[in-house]
Amino acid sequence: MTDTDVIVVGGGATGVGIARDLAMRGLDVTLFERGGLGSGTTGRSHGLLHSGARYATADPEGAAHCIQENRILRDIAGAAVETSGGLFVQLPDDDPDHFEARLSACRDLDVPATEHSASEACDRVPDLAEDVQRAFEVPDGVVYPSRLVAATAESARQHSATIRTETPIEGVRVDDGRVVGVEADGEFVAANHVVNAAGAWAGEVAALAGLDIEMAPTKGVMVAVDRPTVDPVINRCRPPSDGDIAVPHEEGVILGTTSTPVEDPDAPPADDGDESAEAVEAMLQEGAAMLPAVAEADIDRVYWGVRPLYGGGEGRGRDASRGFQVFEGADDGRPGMTTVTGGKLTTYRLMAEAVADAVCGRLGIDEPCRTAEEPLPADDPDALDELVAEFCTDYPADEDIVRV
Repeated sequence: MTDTDVIVVGGGATGVGIARDLAMRGLDVTLFERGGLGSGTTGRSHGLLHSGARYATADPEGAAHCIQENRILRDIAGAAVETSGGLFVQLPDDDPDHFEARLSACRDLDVPATEHSASEACDRVPDLAEDVQRAFEVPDGVVYPSRLVAATAESARQHSATIRTETPIEGVRVDDGRVVGVEADGEFVAANHVVNAAGAWAGEVAALAGLDIEMAPTKGVMVAVDRPTVDPVINRCRPPSDGDIAVPHEEGVILGTTSTPVEDPDAPPADDGDESAEAVEAMLQEGAAMLPAVAEADIDRVYWGVRPLYGGGEGRGRDASRGFQVFEGADDGRPGMTTVTGGKLTTYRLMAEAVADAVCGRLGIDEPCRTAEEPLPADDPDALDELVAEFCTDYPADEDIVRV
């Protein structure tokens, strides 16, 4: 006898997205999250709603996914997103050929991109550095991660999913080679299928079932400063590097980020340690190259996030794929479990759809995905922030926006 159709382990954006998708297809779903929703990677991101331009040259497929999901989230996510726009700016030290290649790649991928002269770019963003050479505008935006997670969880709950926060998984039970449920809060919960959506911790959850999912997480620092106030996201037009993004909020910007391999995703640097101080200084210097007022800005907060990168492919750190991978247990010796790794916040809904398709295929459920068409309960910011207060406990990415 089962207690639920599907257990989802992990309450970040992807996990709650999976719970919502499966619940909308009529399955009984229970989600377990060891902390508050979004308290791992999601709530500690820089909150950029990617247009795909950042990945247009190195990862065309990922870029195509980004612009697709960017458009969907603008339609369904209400006050969880801001349609700020974005600029990719070329500074004197940046390769003009890279600018041309990225602009061309955007157009090839149907990512809207409008080139601006230096004067036009400075008219668009008066706080830009005076030595900007040129820029192009794309439909980047801003995601408020805790709002997105809370709205997605509420939608899942409205479709009868059970959301259990502050409930870490203590074990995964295997019977005759098949995953049959999990141990949590001192009890066994049986299920027809278990989804491992634990992000940077997916390898640890897989190991509880005797599986080897190789993760290669990287850590990155975000620095929120109280000025300048800019409208669009500002991106340095060069190959992805440290300190090349500035994401606008109401009264400042979030500068990011670094990318350093980390063995333990639970052990980012101390905010007051030497490594943190060096990383913060680097973010301020790089940010000031694009937005000089950053040099005189007060720091509002510093926080670290961990990317859930898959380690079994080619490349590490910034060279690792930002795409996502779905591992189905029946293919690697452990039926009854599906694991998802990698991806980006912008593509969380698409990742959830891919996982839900796989799980429904295993369970013989013939129901289509509807998450791209049905809006999230996210139109009222006050009501949305009440959901954040209920579901979330740690969300430095947007704590200056959420009113709780």
